[in-house]
Order: sequence, then structure tokens, then C-alpha cells
Amino acid sequence: MAGPGLRFDEMGGQGEAVRQTYERLAQWLNDTPADLLASRRRQAELLFRRIGITFAVYGDKEATERLIPFDIVPRILSRAEWDRLEKGLIQRVRALNMFLADVYGAREILRAGIVPADLVYKNPGYRPEMAGRPVPHDVYVHIAGIDIIRVDERDFYVLEDNARTPSGVSYMLENREVMMRLFPELFANHRVAPVENYPDALLATLRSVAPRTAGRDPAAVLLTPGQFNSAYYEHSFLADKLGVELVEGRDLFVQDDVVYMRTTEGPRRVDVIYRRIDDDFLDPLAFRPDSALGVPGLMHAYQAGNVTLCNAVGTGVADDKAIYTYMPDVIRFYLNEEPILKNVPTWRCREADALKYVLDNLGDLVVKEVNGSGGYGMLVGPHASKAEIESFRAKLARDPANFIAQPTLSLSTVPTSFDEGVRPRHVDLRPFVLSGSDGVRVVPGGLTRVAMKEGSLVVNSSQGGGTKDTWVLDDLGA
Repeated sequence: MAGPGLRFDEMGGQGEAVRQTYERLAQWLNDTPADLLASRRRQAELLFRRIGITFAVYGDKEATERLIPFDIVPRILSRAEWDRLEKGLIQRVRALNMFLADVYGAREILRAGIVPADLVYKNPGYRPEMAGRPVPHDVYVHIAGIDIIRVDERDFYVLEDNARTPSGVSYMLENREVMMRLFPELFANHRVAPVENYPDALLATLRSVAPRTAGRDPAAVLLTPGQFNSAYYEHSFLADKLGVELVEGRDLFVQDDVVYMRTTEGPRRVDVIYRRIDDDFLDPLAFRPDSALGVPGLMHAYQAGNVTLCNAVGTGVADDKAIYTYMPDVIRFYLNEEPILKNVPTWRCREADALKYVLDNLGDLVVKEVNGSGGYGMLVGPHASKAEIESFRAKLARDPANFIAQPTLSLSTVPTSFDEGVRPRHVDLRPFVLSGSDGVRVVPGGLTRVAMKEGSLVVNSSQGGGTKDTWVLDDLGA
């Protein structure tokens, strides 16, 4: 594994000549005047402002919404690299679905002692209401966003599994559209695999998991918390692309354990709900009684088998960062295969020896809350002040089971365009994996997130990170 002094640059390797995958892009960057790149950066920003893509930043006193920075230099993967990554993604999501079916069913993995039972039962994402309740077609995670990093030429590491309501696919699609408008000549020199068929693949996946009580043409909707949600733009964008209704809880009602949508022509049955609302708020009769976002009686309809929720209720137990540490063993247990994608080495602070090591090495580690997200609630030791480290030391001592720690990996870098020129910046990748009753679909590419600050390893948009278009080349150029 590459250490801090062995940064792997995806265009230039570890200091050698330009890698073959990037040869045409490197030549284009060399031949393109700086003022033209600056002009295209301004055009890209104007396009995104017109489109209206913003992201809410919680706790920001100056503004509630922010334009996510977009970088005009694409991140490139060869077809061979992608094929290897795709196999690992499919393997991992298969195991996640089997794990969820098991922990809410026979619980064989718990009885075998592979995963500690208390990590499941005490997990905030575990929903006892789902125990012994099969879901339509035995698919729990219909839409997965698996965060991937690389540190060298060969290996991809899974940084995080997002199995609840993964976001970001709208940026993947809009990034590609903007790039095609601004750089047609660059596309002409590369055979780039398309991503624009993602909405069709998603709709096919949703329809494939409709309950068996649905008609021949199952009706799907996208359920949003509303316009004040940080990802509302994505909700409305996807509903439009899918050709389905964007609904809020008040637009739906349950009668005789069947979900209906209110329309101007009277009630219309709903068979599949792509929900972008957390479990707690889905049904005030089953979860939080103060929720005004959900649909009273929805869980009754769901448990009666008359509606499919995508993703299933209770999937949060599978994307917990403590459960993440057991994923290699989970894959071996269910699939009898070795993991294709590696896990980042992780210390479970709930274990005494691991906690001692972490406390002794806080300045060198990344420490995360097991249920944290968005880059919040984490310590990046090498970039933290002594006061921040000591504050985190106190948090760890109070509640060690709530934290995991990982080495500070030297994430790969890719070329990124700034006023001062093209500079390397650290990136990760979130591919989206769709699982239906008719198989698994993975659109080639995904959302590349980039740390816009020099030296920063934090790519989250909530922490100032940006995005890039991700190209998978079907060959090395025309």
C-alpha cells in the first residue's frame, strides 16, 4: 500500500512517464492554451448555475446552499481497470444483500460468530420490525453507492458502503452533459463509454422488483422529503429523467394495505417507491410519530407485500462503518470467494488492543464515527491541531465503540484545472450499482469527487470538495 511519500498519480504513475490511459489527454492539456481552459471553467460554472445544481451545507452561517465545484479535466479509467472494478462491485453488493437477508432472517452469520451479534442488534440502522419479514424478490439494496479509492496501479479499495439512500448520481449525469457541450473535440479523440442510460437502467431495476400483486405496468414514484432537503435537486432531476412522479408524503395514502397516489383523476395505485427519506421518517405509525414527511400505514402495506420500497427498510445496518470492517469475512461466508476489492485496514476502537493503538497514534490516523457521513465527525490526524487531537482523544475514551480508525492513505491524484495551471488533486470514486430481480446493472464510471484544496484528503462536497466527469475508455482512442 502506498504510504504518504509514495503518491500515485493516475496520469503520471509514481513519477514516471504518462500512463498509456492518459496519453491523449496529456497531449491535449499540453496543446490547450491556459486562457482557453480558464474560459471553459467559467462556462462550466455558468452552466451549472443556470441548471441550478446546489448542495445544502448544514451549519454554514454564511449560506445555506453552495454550488459544488466542477473540474473540467476528466478522470480516466481503462476498460480493463473498469472490468476488474465492476466485478468487485457486483461481488460486494451481492454479499451485502445476502447479509441483510440473513440478519433479518436465519441469522446464520451471527450464530457462526463471523459478525458480533451486538453490532447488529444495537446498531441504529437495524430495524427489528423487519425481522422475519421477507422483502419483494429478496433484494434489499436496489441502489448502492460504493466509495472507492486507489493507491497504486493495480488495487482498488472500498472506503465505504452506502446502502441506504446514496446520492450523487445526478452530478455524474450532469457532469457528462456539460463536458460533451464544452469539449466535443476531446470526446472525438476518445471512445468514452456512455453513462446517459443510467435512468433507463434505474427504471428497469425499479420495475423489476415490483410486488407480485402489481399489474403488468407497475407504477413507480420517487418520494422526497421536499424542497428543503439538501439533495432535492437530485430528487427532482431523477424523477424527471425516469418519467415518474416526484411525490411527498402528503401526496400518498394507504387504504386496505395498498398505497395510492392522489391525482386530479382520482387515486392511482403505487407499486414501487424509490424513497429518498430515512427510515425514521417513513411512517409516523411505525417509527417517529412526529414525522410529517412520511405516509401513515406505509409499513403495513410494505409488510403485506403490496408495495416495494427501494432501498428496503433496515439497510442502514449494512453500511455502518463497524460492519464494514467485517465485509471481507462476509463475502467469504456467503459467496465462498476471496474479495476482489480490498478493505482499507481498520482498527475497531471497541476492541481494547485496537483502542490502545489508536490512542497512541492519533496524529497519524483517520478516525471516524461508525454512523457518521458527509465528512462530519471525523479526525484526519496529520492535518489536525494538537487541540483537535486531544478533543478527539476525550471522545474516544468516552465512547470507543462509536469509532473506527484507519491509516492515512495516500489517495491517488488526478490532474485538476485551476487559474494557476493544472495541478494534482486527491480523488475518490462512487460507482452506482443497481440490483433488481433480473440481475445487476452497473453504468461504467460513476461520480469522481475531488479535494480541491492542495494536500487535502477530504473530497466530500459538504467539506468543500468538487466533482469530475469519469471516463471509462472502450479503447485507448480513435
